[in-house]
Amino acid sequence: MNCNYFGKCGSCTLHDKTYEMQLDYKYEREKNRFDNLLPKDLSIDIIKSETEQFRYRAEFRIWKTFKDNETKESPLLSYAMNDTEKNTLEIDQCSIVSNDISSLMPILIKSLQEKEILSQKLFSCEFLNSTTGDMLVTLIYHKKLEEKWKVEASLLEKELNISIIGRSRKQKEILSKDFIEEKLSISEQSYTFQYKEGGFTQPNTQVNVQMIEWVLNHTKGKGNLCELYCGGGNFTIPLSKKFDQVLATEISKTSIKSAKLNCELNNISNIEFIRMSSEEFVEALNEVRDFRRLKDVNLQSYNFKNSAKQDEFTTIFVDPPRAGLDDTTRNLTKDFHQILYISCNPETLYRDLEQLTKTHTIQHFALFDQFAYTNHIECGAVLSKRV
Repeated sequence: MNCNYFGKCGSCTLHDKTYEMQLDYKYEREKNRFDNLLPKDLSIDIIKSETEQFRYRAEFRIWKTFKDNETKESPLLSYAMNDTEKNTLEIDQCSIVSNDISSLMPILIKSLQEKEILSQKLFSCEFLNSTTGDMLVTLIYHKKLEEKWKVEASLLEKELNISIIGRSRKQKEILSKDFIEEKLSISEQSYTFQYKEGGFTQPNTQVNVQMIEWVLNHTKGKGNLCELYCGGGNFTIPLSKKFDQVLATEISKTSIKSAKLNCELNNISNIEFIRMSSEEFVEALNEVRDFRRLKDVNLQSYNFKNSAKQDEFTTIFVDPPRAGLDDTTRNLTKDFHQILYISCNPETLYRDLEQLTKTHTIQHFALFDQFAYTNHIECGAVLSKRV
């Protein structure tokens, strides 16, 4: 990768390897990890990242250098990351962020430098970008944001043709909007998504699209789908095209609001989104307790508990946090004919698959290189119930 800070910045931990070398390293590591669980004739699919400009979400500290340490006036601003020794490293560019973010970074820091009201007590900057060029910048401060700040920040919004949000302790100032709009082509179909500031989004858009397509290509679309940890509907909405009905759950209020809006943006009418944790959903499905949130939802109509019927075929999709599935959710998952599992943590995925492969067989397995040049890699598994 062509980066002035490669090997110095602590963000890219596998800086001693080329892209192909680091991918081979991660492939061999995961192949060895899952070797005893995967069928011997099953090949592992590998979804590669772009080698540069692949991150559409990025965060940087703002570092200030004072010409006069006594007066602390007119500081010079720069972006900063931790170096490999966890010391501050000032940077003026980043080769893994999208082209739009990369182009904006020097212009933005120069503009902030010129306006004292915008630079004073600024300590962090976050970028959220779409492939269509929509850009949201969040400026985070150690001060209360007064009316003067709003006036100057609004002028900067118009000057740079971006959206700006100001954040401070117990304060959030939205100048125009707090989201970006993304348009993705997935399996030759166009989808529109709205990504909210503060909500979860996949940082590597190209790999995200390929992840969704991989799931679609290896999913037997029949009957109804249950999805846990649905987020803003990233997988839910494309998957809904393959199923009769979809019931999706998510604990985050922000994500549920985004999911419902994204459903409307794509004219999807066969998804029911419910705000509840996976543990709560299991309790509701097993009729252990009643939930007011479900007063207008008939869970039994989805036939998730009647999967033994010859004419029923049920599928569950899970994309849990790094902790993986809890015992209760894992046991529920075993009841479904087809399991779609996307994991951001191979260690907990391995633990869960040790249990799930007692009742199911792994049909497909993939590695998704969302975070190139780091030790992190995401995995996908499709399992079917043994006859």
